[in-house]
Amino acid sequence: MTQPPEFPAQSGAYPEASQATTALVLGILGLIICGVLAPFAWSMGNKELAAIDEGRRPPENRGTANAGRILGIVGTVLLALGILVFLLIFVAGVSFTVFENT
Repeated sequence: MTQPPEFPAQSGAYPEASQATTALVLGILGLIICGVLAPFAWSMGNKELAAIDEGRRPPENRGTANAGRILGIVGTVLLALGILVFLLIFVAGVSFTVFENT
């Protein structure tokens, strides 16, 4: 007869590996180097926190996951602002060129 799987209370191990460090690294890279990575850090941090709350991942990594999530939020906001500024400059340039030729 097979044994049921052991869960944290019985074995000290969790059924899934933590991705908190990955969320943190993506958050740092998204904030400093490549803003496109920031939304992925935000999403991964949220999923990691949910998995910690459900008991599927170790709670020791909650701070790391939360830091990655926060960096992802900040990076996503900066990315959105950058895109908005770019679009405003582009529209202003096109408008200036159109009015200049009339």
